[in-house]
This record gives sequence, structure tokens and C-alpha cells, in this order.
Amino acid sequence: MIIAKNSDATQYVGIHPNLDVALRHITPEFLDSLGDERVDLIPGEVWCTRFTYETVSDEDSFFEAHEKFLDIHLMLSGSERVEIATPETLEVFRSEPENDFYGYRGEGWQKLRLSPGDFLVVFPADAHKIKMYLDAPATVTKAVFKVKVR
Repeated sequence: MIIAKNSDATQYVGIHPNLDVALRHITPEFLDSLGDERVDLIPGEVWCTRFTYETVSDEDSFFEAHEKFLDIHLMLSGSERVEIATPETLEVFRSEPENDFYGYRGEGWQKLRLSPGDFLVVFPADAHKIKMYLDAPATVTKAVFKVKVR
């Protein structure tokens, strides 16, 4: 897991070539240009999508993890709570290998707040529970990069 400020994104270049592509796109110009359509940076390997949604309670959220892709979550407006855990410490309730998606329930070991200007990189070993509200439901807008690493 990496949690950092958008302005520090290029400090993490060198971990994986596909991650480098995404990190170099964490710029105000790129993020401001995002519309409702997915933007493919390397088709099938690196893309970015913008989402707007209402945050939910802890009970209405769940952990997800991936085996082939990492995610980069960037808050564009609003804030949300996130929890991180290792998949091995959680109970799996949904397995979709064809979509590289695994759903889990359980307790997180790391809790954080994502706000505008923050980004979070979750690697395949990082199950992440997202979209949770801080004090009350709120509308947030987020950009999510999907980055193939395996």
C-alpha cells in the first residue's frame, strides 16, 4: 500500500513499468480532462475511470482484492474512509477470477481517510474496503487507475 499526495506521485516511479505510466498521469491536467468514459493508457493493462457515488456505512461496504491488477484511488472531490487488510485475514464471499475480483468480509488492520489531493495504491496483497462515509453519507468523485502487474 502507498498513501501519498498527488504532487508526490513520481517519487514512486520504478516499482513496475505499468505503474510508472499511471503515476505519470497523476497530474491536474490529466485528472481535469477525465469524463465519463474509461481512458485507456495501455489497452488491457493500464486505464483510468472517473466515478461519482454516495458514500455508504461500514456495514454496506466490503473488502475487494485482485490478483493481477493493482488499483490507484484518487479523490477528486469529497472524502471517504478506507480500510486495508490482507486477504488471508478475511473471509471470501465472492470469487470472480475471470474479472480479477475477490470480495471479502472482516476487519481491517489499517484505517485511513482519502481527501482531494490524496492517492492510494493498493497492491494485490492489499484487500481494500472503500466508499465508506466519514460522519454521514456524501457525494464523492474519484478517479481509479487499474494497473496490470502480473
